[in-house]
Amino acid sequence: MISCRHVPELRQNRFTKEWVIMATERAKRPEEMRVKREGHGPLPHYVATCPFCPGNERLAPPEVVRFSGPDNHWAVRVVPNKFAALSREGEPEWKIERSRRRINGVGIHDVIVETPDHALTTALLPQEAVKTILECYLQRFRAVSQDARVAHITIFKNHGVSAGTSLEHPHSQMIGTPVISSQVRQRLYEALRHFDEFGECMFCCMIEEELAESERLVLTSEHFVVIEPFASATPFATYIYPRRHLASFGDVSEAELADLAGVLRTTLAKLYAGLDNPDFNYVIRTAPAEVAGVKYYHWYLSVIPRLTRVAGFELGSGMFINTVLPEQAASFLRSIEAGQLSVAAADHQPH
Repeated sequence: MISCRHVPELRQNRFTKEWVIMATERAKRPEEMRVKREGHGPLPHYVATCPFCPGNERLAPPEVVRFSGPDNHWAVRVVPNKFAALSREGEPEWKIERSRRRINGVGIHDVIVETPDHALTTALLPQEAVKTILECYLQRFRAVSQDARVAHITIFKNHGVSAGTSLEHPHSQMIGTPVISSQVRQRLYEALRHFDEFGECMFCCMIEEELAESERLVLTSEHFVVIEPFASATPFATYIYPRRHLASFGDVSEAELADLAGVLRTTLAKLYAGLDNPDFNYVIRTAPAEVAGVKYYHWYLSVIPRLTRVAGFELGSGMFINTVLPEQAASFLRSIEAGQLSVAAADHQPH
């Protein structure tokens, strides 16, 4: 008798060459991934002890830059991280002792305070406010890229305890490191190898394929495409790619930045509404300054909801098990109408 059971499938990430197990035997419907929270009430709009709330600026380090809103009060602030991973002072110095290599922990670690309102996450902000956050990212990215001590810049947001956040006031971070990590180097290497073999950007090629097939598309705009990757390592990993070939986030145009504000807000709103405000990380993956104009790499923004935990198999093998097929995740997110989310929804936002 022939079994009707679905056979699990392994898919390879074309950009990293890593394999992912699509566990069809234990696959879950997308709606089953909704976050279940108990015992949490709404966040307050102001907290007297929060260093990021208006009026408490003295509790944070002196600001680096601020963007003002229509009322002339600050809309977005940048401050040095009080507990910085790297020191802003000094010069990076290599020390090599036989097989041991060290370098001074010199770099930049900024915190971007995204809104004066303690209760608001990006999904609930108006598009213009998200645009201001992105403008802040871009300004700081370009400024820190001029620092000769910095080899690579990572802009990221941790939302929720599972994503690693320690302060609940909406904020993101930027770290400029004196070295380029092996993970970034590997992605650059694979992209360059593909370009040398086929004479094309592998990211641009993938975007064309996904637009043609459409089953993993979440949404599209004039300048961006939102995709559930074919070999997604985790449920609802959602990537935002610029249509125009750009290796560096620092080269985006004003029109692209304005478009990205709407695309990012809508993407996060779909996740917020569809999965009940899950914890997540997002990261801007961009080429280092030393290869900013190359033809083989393509910057993008990845949003990773923290819906599952890394266990022994993942740690031991380096392979992930995904229980939600990307095609189903994309279909689910397309069906979510997130345009009605508003600031008022913050009154129902759980901790």
